[in-house]
Amino acid sequence: MTLKSKKNVDFSSTQDPFAQREAEKYENPIPSRELILQLLEQVGEPLSRKQITENFALEHEDQLEALRRRLRAMERDGQLLFNRRQQYCLVNNKDLIAGRILGHADGFGFIKPDDGSDDLFLSPREMKALLHNDRAIVRVAGLDRKGRREGALVEVLERNTHQIVGRLFVERGCTFVTPDNKNIAQDVLIPKGEQGKAKKGQIVVVEIIEQPSARCQPIGKVIEILGAHMAPGMEIEMAIRSHLLPNQWPAALLDEIAPLSPEVPEAAKLNRIDLRKTPLVTIDGEDARDFDDAVYAQKTPKGWKLLVAIADVSHYVAVNAALDLEAKNRSTSVYFPEQVIPMLPEILSNGLCSLNPQVDRLCMVCELNISDTGEVLRTKFFEAVMRSHARMTYTDVAKILVDGDKALAKKYKEVLPHLQQLYALYKVMRVMREERGAMDFDTLETKIVFGENRKIEQIVPVQRNDAHKLIEEFMITANAAAARYLNRKKMPRLLRVHEGPGEEKLLALRTFLSEAGLHLGGGLKPTPIDYMHIVNSVKDRPDAHLIQTVLLRSMSQAVYSPETKGHFGLALEAYAHFTSPIRRYPDLLVHRAIRHCLQKKPPESFCYGFPDMVVLGEHCSANERRADDATRDVVSWLKCEYMLDKVGENFSGIISAVTGFGFFVELQDIYVEGLVHISNLPQDYFHFDPISRHLKGERTGKCYRLGDSVDVTVARVDLDEKKIDFQLQVKAEVAPKPKKRRRKK
Repeated sequence: MTLKSKKNVDFSSTQDPFAQREAEKYENPIPSRELILQLLEQVGEPLSRKQITENFALEHEDQLEALRRRLRAMERDGQLLFNRRQQYCLVNNKDLIAGRILGHADGFGFIKPDDGSDDLFLSPREMKALLHNDRAIVRVAGLDRKGRREGALVEVLERNTHQIVGRLFVERGCTFVTPDNKNIAQDVLIPKGEQGKAKKGQIVVVEIIEQPSARCQPIGKVIEILGAHMAPGMEIEMAIRSHLLPNQWPAALLDEIAPLSPEVPEAAKLNRIDLRKTPLVTIDGEDARDFDDAVYAQKTPKGWKLLVAIADVSHYVAVNAALDLEAKNRSTSVYFPEQVIPMLPEILSNGLCSLNPQVDRLCMVCELNISDTGEVLRTKFFEAVMRSHARMTYTDVAKILVDGDKALAKKYKEVLPHLQQLYALYKVMRVMREERGAMDFDTLETKIVFGENRKIEQIVPVQRNDAHKLIEEFMITANAAAARYLNRKKMPRLLRVHEGPGEEKLLALRTFLSEAGLHLGGGLKPTPIDYMHIVNSVKDRPDAHLIQTVLLRSMSQAVYSPETKGHFGLALEAYAHFTSPIRRYPDLLVHRAIRHCLQKKPPESFCYGFPDMVVLGEHCSANERRADDATRDVVSWLKCEYMLDKVGENFSGIISAVTGFGFFVELQDIYVEGLVHISNLPQDYFHFDPISRHLKGERTGKCYRLGDSVDVTVARVDLDEKKIDFQLQVKAEVAPKPKKRRRKK
């Protein structure tokens, strides 16, 4: 009798704990990922695909192909490593770390581990073989000079950059394209004959035909010419391509929406509560085209009844339909200056789903009974059909309610009593919000005003009035109610999570505040009220803007997650996004969960489970950041274009950020930001203090801090880098005359 080799442990009769799940997926089931990992762990050494097949006694052709795909997927996900001997081995999390690459414009990068641990620093040398957004496995090589864990590349798991957009250059016979996406620090070489008809200086799309290696830059060929560098609208076209924003509707989706008409079918209105006579109104900006929400308030003996009606997008977008797949792919609408890439096609976003005035629309309603003191007493959700009685703007509503504009009050006399009830309710809820400690920072938003040929005429601040705050308060209330409702029903759901400040940031914040003569309460876990005490106490100080900026930067970024971790900024234990399903996919998921509850179905039968929500949360959070980055790129480009003819001009500004290489200045009344580099600071050597956030002169003691007023000259504008350089204006100082030395006798 011969013994089997260690490599041939017989797993053919081993019970797969996930056999039922695999049987639902495949006619001829294959081993689950968990069982494959168990086999490799028990064997204790790498196995080839053939050996894995033999251990599981797989013979059917479909099983062999399915196993091949599963092993490749496990390799991409960082669960397995495929070595040079064509064998699969386990990834030891202590020694090897799988994750996504985050590139930096200066050539270095980071790997964001899949397990959620701290990022590892990757030197420019390691990044030579990688591009931003690739997936790779690295090993911990030690600590860098800043004490960060440093990684060394082991293997690239997945290439995720196949096209780049950038500007074509020809220098000394070499043709290359510099990517517009500054996360990609490497130029793409264009071999002879692969340039096509593209000319020097044009913006082109390049297909990567050879990925970078430790010895060679990426190589590509020009597949599309977008146009001249300064062509109108080019900045948006470049942002779309650089950030891989989906902007074309798939053929399957167009076929799916072809039968839709502009009118809501009568059959769809059945079995819904009829709110068409209730004077609901929409309140949005002047340039809004899709109306997600409508509101109505009525006084009751115990307080108010508030209705927040939201477009019923989930009625039209079925799970896993072509519409749904594309909405999930986009995750959010992207708002550029004067252009939008919608999450849903126009027939839905501006038509059937938009709560346009004087037409029937389907909606999901959150009904809230609120006490005289602003406390939510009872919440109810239901499906309804409504008819908006007026399309109002923030400006008009503020003029009516705050300024007492009689002409506008007469124009909207039908809904005026209900507007006044909305305003009375808002004032009460505002007091409740402040008592709760929800944060309310006075941040400045700007709007770019265009003239002919998309030339920027001016950049103006967006004034936030009481109408903005009124709608914001009611939307927050409805969102919080949705989170409480789904938590109570124990439904798998996606929440908006905003965690409090981390230990390191909190320490830096306390040090900064102590130098400013302030104290943040709350010990190791400060509350939003502790933050707002600081904000309220410094309102009249000249450095109030500086302190508010530092407070904001101490907090973490909000994300989507199924975990109930609360919303620190709003001082809420649970918060969801429910009020904008036309432009945000997480809101659509919340609507589906609420409808599932209204149909009195158990949580177990919902089409999503907790693991699905984890994946969807990460996906939607990443796409939200992608949209923000693309919008920021476009705005930066446009501001640079606006400043091109202002080189040499003088401006006054406020220091908005201080770093080790200089400080950024925001110009007053223009709202454009640029850098004063540390090398351009005169007459001294300056040192950066990261705690106090200032640059201090070694000899003169001169300090540059956040919030300081300075006078600058526009020195340089670089459209390719989207950067503006300022030169500090220094007042001429009369040097004291040297004393005459007395001659000794």
